Amino acid sequence: MQIREILTLKSDTIHSIAPTDTVESAVGKLVGLGVGSLVVMKGGEMVGLLTERDVVKGMATQGCDLKDAEVGSVMVTDPVVASADDSLDYARDVMTKSKIGHLPILDGDRLLGIISFHDVARACLKEANFENSLLKRYIKHWPE
Repeated sequence: MQIREILTLKSDTIHSIAPTDTVESAVGKLVGLGVGSLVVMKGGEMVGLLTERDVVKGMATQGCDLKDAEVGSVMVTDPVVASADDSLDYARDVMTKSKIGHLPILDGDRLLGIISFHDVARACLKEANFENSLLKRYIKHWPE
């Protein structure tokens, strides 16, 4: 399975924020939208990624009062990315090895979307269930 297939199951909406917005507004947006990451956009281009983990790391390094800090001070400026043509196995491996929960998907320089580790796990489970049903059917009709 390719990452492209996961993207077809998700909304086309890409939630974003500017690097000059406050962390307080970013947290409000994360909570309000019920998402775990925001793409940081400047001039129509992705310049970073902000996740819940980045906010917590920022609190650990800059202090707990980040409400007036700019998103640019806590975001990841060079996030790990993948292509829509990459495999589900690649996404799972890169997310596990990099210890990340959100993966931007690019087509060249164009951002197609963000997939979460939850999206990848759900797709893996669906694929495993399908393979299981095929194997069970095959075994049930095993030649004598």
